[in-house]
Amino acid sequence: MTDVFARLRDWLDREGVVYRHVQHAPTRTSEESAQARGEELRVGGKALLLRVDDSFRLFVLSAARKLDSTAIRRRFNARHTRFATPTELLERTGLVPGSVPPFGEPLLPFELYADPSALENDRIAFNAGSLTDSIVMAVVDYKRLASPVAFAFSLPA
Repeated sequence: MTDVFARLRDWLDREGVVYRHVQHAPTRTSEESAQARGEELRVGGKALLLRVDDSFRLFVLSAARKLDSTAIRRRFNARHTRFATPTELLERTGLVPGSVPPFGEPLLPFELYADPSALENDRIAFNAGSLTDSIVMAVVDYKRLASPVAFAFSLPA
């Protein structure tokens, strides 16, 4: 159990959130994660750490969609965007690619943004600080706890 996973579960428990914890074999893709959880791909919340010009920000979108980096550059009037490298991700979060939960402060030290595609279902499923542990919870609880800034930054896959 990772520190992020333990802190996330403690937080959810303290807040009285009802969730389902799914332990599974390590998953490397959104499709593998959805299958392991028994959920549709669109329910998956894909959390991506991006460097937008000189700062890192966390973006969450439905696992059934792909990132629209042009929309992000436009929103932040940025010249450059790129994914955090695995080393940058590890240094800033202690996590590996594919294990990042869709939460900023107080769990992870980043501003949090959510695409409407991640918020349109009744639940959201995500790897919870681990490639072998997932959480499925109500979107209403996710929005209440995570408080993401919502704007459109995804395209059909």
